[in-house]
Amino acid sequence: MAAADIRLSVAHQTRFALRLASAISSPSNADGAAGNAAFSPLSLHVALSLVAAGAGGATRDQLAATLGAEGPGEAESLHALAQQVVQLVLADASVEGGPRVAFANGVFVDTSTPLRSSFKEVAVGKYKAETHSVDFQTKAAEVACQVNTWVEKLTSGLIKEILPDGSVDSTTRLVLGNALYFKGAWTQEFDASKTKDGEFHLLDGSSVQASFMSSTNEQYLSSHDNLKVLKLPYRQGGDMRQFSMYILLPEANDGLWNLAGKVSSEPEFLEKHTPTEKVLVRNFKLPKFKISFGFEASSLLKGLGLHLPFSCEADLSEMVDSAPEQNLYISSVFHKSFVEVNEEGTEAAAATAAVVMLMSLPLDPPMEMDFVADHPFLFVIREDLTGVVLFVGHVVNPLLAA
Repeated sequence: MAAADIRLSVAHQTRFALRLASAISSPSNADGAAGNAAFSPLSLHVALSLVAAGAGGATRDQLAATLGAEGPGEAESLHALAQQVVQLVLADASVEGGPRVAFANGVFVDTSTPLRSSFKEVAVGKYKAETHSVDFQTKAAEVACQVNTWVEKLTSGLIKEILPDGSVDSTTRLVLGNALYFKGAWTQEFDASKTKDGEFHLLDGSSVQASFMSSTNEQYLSSHDNLKVLKLPYRQGGDMRQFSMYILLPEANDGLWNLAGKVSSEPEFLEKHTPTEKVLVRNFKLPKFKISFGFEASSLLKGLGLHLPFSCEADLSEMVDSAPEQNLYISSVFHKSFVEVNEEGTEAAAATAAVVMLMSLPLDPPMEMDFVADHPFLFVIREDLTGVVLFVGHVVNPLLAA
C-alpha cells in the first residue's frame, strides 16, 4: 500500500472517527454527555472492517461507505489499512523505551459454523486475528467468560468485561473482538510536588476542587480563535513513531459541545490546529484524570447510516460456510475504553482510531502563553507520523473516575 494511499485511507478513517466522536459527545446522547467519555474509533473501525471482509452485496457496500472506503477495491483498501495499522502503528515499542502497545483481534466461532477459508485467510493474514472454535449452543456463558478473560489479559486488567451478562446465547454464532492497550511516559514528566488542588469549572456553572499538574517547561502550544491546543509528546522508542496527546481547550467554560461539533464537521480541523513549536508558558495547569467508559455502539452506527448489518437483510455470507437458511446478522457492538493521565504519562486501553496530518503553523519565537485547563476539554491520542488516532474523548469533570 503506497504512502499516498495510506494517508488517504487514514483521512477516511479519521472522518469516521470524528463523526462517531461527535455522536458520542452530543448533549443529546445521555451516555456521553452526562460525564467524561473516551473511546477508540480505531478499534471500532478495525472490527467493522473485519465484518466487511465477511459481508457481501449491499451489506458490504454500506459498511465500506460508512468506514470511508467507497469505490472499486474498497474492501481491499480497508484490509490493507488494517494490516498497516496492526503491524506498524500498533507494534510494541516498550523494549526500546517507547510506549507499551498491545493490540489483538479475535474471532470466536461456533463449532457448527466453520469459517469460510477466504474470510479466515484475510482475518489471520491481514488482521493478525486469533481464531477460536467455541460452543455457543450449550456453553454460551462460558464462552462469554472466555472472551472477557482474553480482553482482560490483553488490556493488562483494565477492561474486565467487554461482553455483559446475557449478551450472547445459544443463537450466537460468532463474536469478533479486539482489544488495545497503550501506556506511554511523557517526554517531559511533570513534577508531582508541583501538583496542587484548584478550581475546575463545570458545564452547569458550578465548580469542583481537582488536582492540577503544572510545569514551567516550554510546551507545544498553539492559540486560535476561541481555542488553545496543547501537544504532549510521549517518549519515543527505537523507531520513527511519535505518539502524542492533544488537549483541545475551548476559551469559554461552556464551549465543549460547540468545539466538538466543529471538530467533527471539519475533517482537517485537527491538523490545521496542531502546534508545531514550543513556546514559553506563564501559567500552566492540566488536571489529572481517569476515565472508564463503555457503550453499545449499534444505535450510534445506525445514526451514521449503517443499518443493513443489524437487520434481517444482512448479508454475511462470506464469513462462514453454512446453510443458506442460517441468516446471520450483527446483534450488538460493545466497546469499552479506559484512559488515565497523570504526572508520569498515560495508561489507556480499548480499541483505537482516527487520523490527521501535520501542518506547519508559524509562531513568532519570543512568545508567551497561558494554558489553564480549568474547564471541560477534548483530548486525542494519536501517532503523529501516520496520523492514526488511537483514542478520542472529553473531560467534563476530572473527579469522575467512571
